[in-house]
Amino acid sequence: MERLQKVMARAGIASRRRCEEMISAGIVKVNGKVVTELGTKVDPGRDKIIVAGKPLFLSSRKRYILMYKPRGYITTLSDEKGRKKVTDLLRGVSERVYPVGRLDYDSEGLLLLTNDGDLTYVLTHPGYRVPKTYLARVTGVPETAKLEQMAKGLVLEDGLTAPARVKLLESREGNALLEITIHEGRKRQVRRMCAYIGHPVLRLKRTRFGNLSIENMRPGQYRHLTGEELRCLKAGLKYN
Repeated sequence: MERLQKVMARAGIASRRRCEEMISAGIVKVNGKVVTELGTKVDPGRDKIIVAGKPLFLSSRKRYILMYKPRGYITTLSDEKGRKKVTDLLRGVSERVYPVGRLDYDSEGLLLLTNDGDLTYVLTHPGYRVPKTYLARVTGVPETAKLEQMAKGLVLEDGLTAPARVKLLESREGNALLEITIHEGRKRQVRRMCAYIGHPVLRLKRTRFGNLSIENMRPGQYRHLTGEELRCLKAGLKYN
């Protein structure tokens, strides 16, 4: 017997956290009955699980897809505004995959998609501190003191940010290019950090996630991870 949210995540429905939200929202049925208790355990081989009116099927084949997300796409699997989804870019992928973490509509860059719920849980868990690197074009040129403040941690509305690595790569009249590496996954975190020090983001691109990179890739392109990339990604996961 396994927890319902874990079975859902393993089936590629969504991340485990999102699956918990779906259960709490009352859109999951087990053997014809609505289940809202997160501790519910099921037997995926015997129990009939329905999510949002659709039967759940477990896939034994794990998919790991590295995408260069273009701007103008959302990373959620549904959108009431009818905006384009990153999964619309996938061709020839029969398994249902979902994004690992967030990358907002106006941002671009590296996005990992998978149907491996266990790996997604670890990669998005704050305790594992998976590094994520961004290039941020910001308004104005930040002073060294402000960059040091950002690196040490900022008190945002949802609490103190963890230490980050911040580099000023170039400056030109009116704006600057920063390289920022964080180990958290808060919503719009890099944008909020830059706004906090008075230098809002003009353009944002994620270039690295753990050992993964989008070097030599163009917006909209995607590829499957190599076995070596997957091994290195898992090998670098250590709980802090």
